[in-house]
Amino acid sequence: MLNLNGITVRLGGRAILDGASATLPPRARVGLIGRNGAGKSTLMRIVAGLLEPDGGAVEMPRGSRIGYVAQEAPAGSATPFETVLAADTERAALLEEAEHTEDPHRIGEIHERLNTIEAHSAPARAARILVGLGFDETMQQAPLDSFSGGWRMRVALAALLFSGPDLLLLDEPSNHLDLEATLWLENFLRGYRATMLVVSHERDLLNNVVDHILHLDQGKVTLYVGGYDAFERQRAERLAQLESARTAQTKQRAKLQDYIARNSARASTAKQAQSRAKALARMQPIAEIANDPTLVFGFPSPEPLRPPLVTLDMASVGYGDKTILSKLNLRLDPDDRIALLGRNGNGKTTLARLLAAQLTPQDGEMSASGKMKVGYFTQYQVEELDGSDTPIEHMSRLMKGATPAAVRAQLGRFGFSGDKATQKVSSFSGGERARLALALITREAPHMLILDEPTNHLDVDTREALVQALNEYEGAVVVVSHDRHMLELTADRLVLVDGGTAKEFTGTLDDYTDFVLGKSGGQGGGGSKQNRKEDRKAAAEARERTAGLRKAVKETEAEMAKLTERRSVIDRAMFDPSAASPQDAKRSSSELMRERAQVEDRLVRAEAQWLEATEALEVGKAAAG
Repeated sequence: MLNLNGITVRLGGRAILDGASATLPPRARVGLIGRNGAGKSTLMRIVAGLLEPDGGAVEMPRGSRIGYVAQEAPAGSATPFETVLAADTERAALLEEAEHTEDPHRIGEIHERLNTIEAHSAPARAARILVGLGFDETMQQAPLDSFSGGWRMRVALAALLFSGPDLLLLDEPSNHLDLEATLWLENFLRGYRATMLVVSHERDLLNNVVDHILHLDQGKVTLYVGGYDAFERQRAERLAQLESARTAQTKQRAKLQDYIARNSARASTAKQAQSRAKALARMQPIAEIANDPTLVFGFPSPEPLRPPLVTLDMASVGYGDKTILSKLNLRLDPDDRIALLGRNGNGKTTLARLLAAQLTPQDGEMSASGKMKVGYFTQYQVEELDGSDTPIEHMSRLMKGATPAAVRAQLGRFGFSGDKATQKVSSFSGGERARLALALITREAPHMLILDEPTNHLDVDTREALVQALNEYEGAVVVVSHDRHMLELTADRLVLVDGGTAKEFTGTLDDYTDFVLGKSGGQGGGGSKQNRKEDRKAAAEARERTAGLRKAVKETEAEMAKLTERRSVIDRAMFDPSAASPQDAKRSSSELMRERAQVEDRLVRAEAQWLEATEALEVGKAAAG
C-alpha cells in the first residue's frame, strides 16, 4: 500500500502540489495523469525519494524496493546486456561473493539463494527484455557509448524492468520508443505483479495496463477505479461544462457518418469506411477540452488537386551511395490517411523525407503534382524554435508579405491568440512548442501533412484535439507515431517499412500488434503454462478453420502485385519506349493501351475478391476470439 498524505510543493511562490492525498491499494497499477505542467513528474520524484516535499509525507511498507529511471542515460564501455544484468544487485553481489568465499556453509547459502531468485534464468530474461525494446543480439553486445541518448534511455528502462522492484515508477516510458517497442512494453506491464505508478499520455496503455487512474488537477489528486475510458466517464459526470466538446464531437460524428454512408457500398472505399466506422464506435467524451481555449488545432483546407498526389514506381532512396529503401511502389491520393509502421532505424523517416521531397530517388521513378504543398513536422522543428522570439515573430518571418491580420489568423487556428501570440517561446511547455511548430508548417494550407511523432509532448486531451483536427483536415495525412489510439482514429492505410522496403500491411492495427508481439516474444510473464498451452491450441484450431481464407487472401495479394507490376511495365513502355522490353517495343501504342485496360479490369476484380476474402477472414477471427 502507498499513501500520499497531504503532499505540498511550492515553486516560485506557487503551489504545484497543494495537500495532495490518496491511498493506492497493494499491487495496484496506477496511471498518473494531468495536464502538462500539472506536477506529475514532481510527484513521481517525491515518491521515489529524490525530492523532499514542503509539506506532507509518503508512506509505504518498510523495506520496499523502489525502481525509478533517472534522467541521465547510462554511458560507458559496458554493453546493454551487462548493464541490464547488473541491475539485479542482489544477484550480482551473490555471484561476486561466491567467487571469493571459502566457507562451505556460506557457499551453500549463496547457491540456495541464487536458486530461490532464479539467477540461472537471468541472462535469458535480460535478453528477452532487450529484444522487446528493440535490441538485437549484435546491439546487446555493443558498448553503451556507441548508442544515441534515446537508445541508452531504452537500456535504462530495460534495467529497471529487469530489476523487478516492489514499486515500479515510470515517467513517460514510451517517449523514446517506437510503436513496436511500445506494444511490447504494454504487454510486459500487463503481467507485472507489483505496485506500479506510471505517468503516461498513451491512451491504450492507460486502458490496457492500469487498473486505477490518479488524476492530478490544480494541485490535488483524485483516485478513480478503472482505466482511462472509465476515468473519462466518471470525470464527465463531475463536470458540467462539456457542451463545447459535445458540439465538436457531434460535428465529427456527422462527418464520419456521412463518409460511411457514401462509401460503404463501394469496393474501392469499403475498407476506409470500415475504419471510420471503428473510429466512430471508439469516440469517447472529452473531459477537459471545452475548458481550455488554448487546446486548439485547426489545419487550413488546401485547394483541391487531382489524384494522385505522389506516385512511387520501383523507387530507391538513401543517403549518398547507401540505399536505405528500394522497390518502393506507393500511390498517395488527396484523401489518403497512411500510418508508417516499423521499428526505429528501418527507414520510416527516410520514406517520409522522400515523400516530402527532401530526398530524391536514387533509382526508379517518383512523380508528384507540381502544385502540391507539403507540411512536414518533426521533433527537430520543435527543438529548434528560437526561445527568444514570439509566435508572431516566428510566423511573420515565414509569411513574408502577409498582413498582420493573416499572420494572427494562422496563429489563432492553433490557440495562439491575444497575449499568447506575443509571449516568448522560452516560456512555452513542450506541448505549446509542438503546437507552434504545427502552425508554422501549415501556414500555406498544404495538400499533404507528414507528421513524425507529433504527440511526444502532448497530454491526453491535447492528443484528442489533434485527432479531431486531423479528421476534419481535407488533405492527405502520413503519420509516424507510437500512439496506437491516434493511429486507429486517423489512419485508413497501414504501410510497413521493414526489410529495406515499404509495403501495404493488409491487416488491422490489432493484427499488427499480434504480429509484433509474436515476432519479439512479447510474453510479459502473465498467464499460466496451462493457459498458454490452451491459447496455442485454440490459435492452431483457428488457423486451421481459416486456412482456406488465408490462402485466398495470399493468392489474391500475389495476383494484385503481379498485375500492378505489369501495369507499371506497360506505362513505362508507353511513355518511354527506350525502357520497354524487346517484346513490348515491337507492339503499337494501341495494343499496349488495350492490354493496360485488360490489366486494370483484372486488378479491379482481384481487389474485390481480396476485400471479400479479408472481410470473411476478419469474421472468422472474431468468431474464434
